[in-house]
Amino acid sequence: MIALYIVAGVAVFAAIRVIVERNTGRKLPYANVLNFAVAGTIVLLLNHPLSLVAAAAYFVGSTLEANAVASTYAGGVKR
Repeated sequence: MIALYIVAGVAVFAAIRVIVERNTGRKLPYANVLNFAVAGTIVLLLNHPLSLVAAAAYFVGSTLEANAVASTYAGGVKR
């Protein structure tokens, strides 16, 4: 149960930093940490073998989304 509280604390800290931070470049790592915290919370809250699959699916999707946002923010592919 202590692990859930630690993950929740990290998620709250990341959420506050995403809201407070004005620079988009500095927001992105905290948004990524928030995605990690949500995936970890899914596994810790749901006591079922498929919760790991759900967390993995969320993690992969959120990682692809974060990479797409970062790539767009950086200017995308230069041709």
